[in-house]
Amino acid sequence: MRLERRDQSSLALIVAAPVAAIIVSLTLSGGLIALAGANPFDAYFEMVKGAFGSRLSISETLTRTTPLVLTGLAAAVAFRAKLWNIGGEGQLYLGALVAAWLGHNIASVVPAPLAILVILLAGMVAGALLLLGPVLLRIRLGVDEVVTTLILNFIVLLFVSMMIEGPMKDPLAFGWPQSVSVDRDVLLPKLLARSRLHIGLLIAVAAAVLIWFVQTRTVFGLETKAAGLNRNAASFAGIALGKTMLGVACISGSLAGLAGAIEVTGLKGYVTLDLSPGYGYSGIVVAMLAGLNPLGVVITALFVAIVFVGADSMSRALGVPSFIADVIVSISLLTMLVCLLFTTYRVRR
Repeated sequence: MRLERRDQSSLALIVAAPVAAIIVSLTLSGGLIALAGANPFDAYFEMVKGAFGSRLSISETLTRTTPLVLTGLAAAVAFRAKLWNIGGEGQLYLGALVAAWLGHNIASVVPAPLAILVILLAGMVAGALLLLGPVLLRIRLGVDEVVTTLILNFIVLLFVSMMIEGPMKDPLAFGWPQSVSVDRDVLLPKLLARSRLHIGLLIAVAAAVLIWFVQTRTVFGLETKAAGLNRNAASFAGIALGKTMLGVACISGSLAGLAGAIEVTGLKGYVTLDLSPGYGYSGIVVAMLAGLNPLGVVITALFVAIVFVGADSMSRALGVPSFIADVIVSISLLTMLVCLLFTTYRVRR
């Protein structure tokens, strides 16, 4: 038996890969749920019910979907060009910190609509700048960006901790480590009254559509695809790989920074060290499940949000540990990698 590379993967095979990965991951996780003493079908019913069973649960699921779409897009854009950005978490936190500082200081001098735009753009710039460093190191010195972006996550978290414990600490937080709050005038409008759902969801979906357009309808999008498929061939064809990688870094980092800025201005209102429950890392799973397709990222981000939100309801109803959500997402990534193998290769005797 041997693996033979396919000349071309069919659309049906590409679409079936994430579906198969999710089904297999749910099946395998069902075995763990059974070992925990619960019926897997009851557990998954409670999970879906917890994610869509009420107006509140629907709004919470969509609220959780928003940052996952943006961090998923950040990973998808970078991975498509074979730029391994593992620093989405750090870029998110830096974007959030910049947004909190501006949101606290800019509202009194700039009209609210313009202030919101400036805050979101500043968060994007912060995320982009954080990724540009590792990419320049890779281009100039050949330093592995997996290592540098991963290490930067911890450096940024330590920096955020220093800022919210020091210069940006809220004096009204009774000693709790959190940043100053953004002005109420620069908070993002709500999509649903009496809920936490805000227009950040629409911004995330619009970003997915825009990224899809850039990747499929522009020269830059084709250049990034060529750089990801074969660097030598792309360079021979006249593509400036350095400039292309820098452009990809700016887009990827800015999307993760935007996720942080939106979390602050749309949801939290300030920065704490638990602002993100791992959105930067979960975005990698979202991107891989979507096959790096920007429109698919929206769907897979919703799936991951359903798992995370519904797991709490499942845990309360059946006594199953809520950590099963992390297991389902992790297994989904592993099974998706296997499915991607078979979309690229076929088994021959």
